[in-house]
Amino acid sequence: MKLGYTILYVPNVDASLAFFERAFGLRRRFLHESGLYGELDTGETTLAFAAHALGAINLPGGYVAAHNAAQPLGMELALVTEDVAAAHATTLAAGARALAPPKTKPWGQVVSYVNCPDGALVELCSPMAS
Repeated sequence: MKLGYTILYVPNVDASLAFFERAFGLRRRFLHESGLYGELDTGETTLAFAAHALGAINLPGGYVAAHNAAQPLGMELALVTEDVAAAHATTLAAGARALAPPKTKPWGQVVSYVNCPDGALVELCSPMAS
């Protein structure tokens, strides 16, 4: 097996796609004409967004909507960048909320955390030295 998709259930798919384009420089790959599903071009693994209406169909028992949660959900998207501080600032200017400023971890990686308007928890991190 391999990881094929990460799908976030959000209040507004088009708004989430637009935010990720502005904040992280990712390109939109697809938005279904219904507006219920869209994808970003992120490389080998697809980052997708689906409307809560679709989530209700897929998960009839319900789920925690990230944008309504008092705290970030216990999962994150990690986006790798050479300049975490600049990416962090760009993301905040686009409307994200700072959770943790850029910090160098004991293993040498620079990491920060932001919460996106749709509730997604995003780690911005420098590449790991090989």
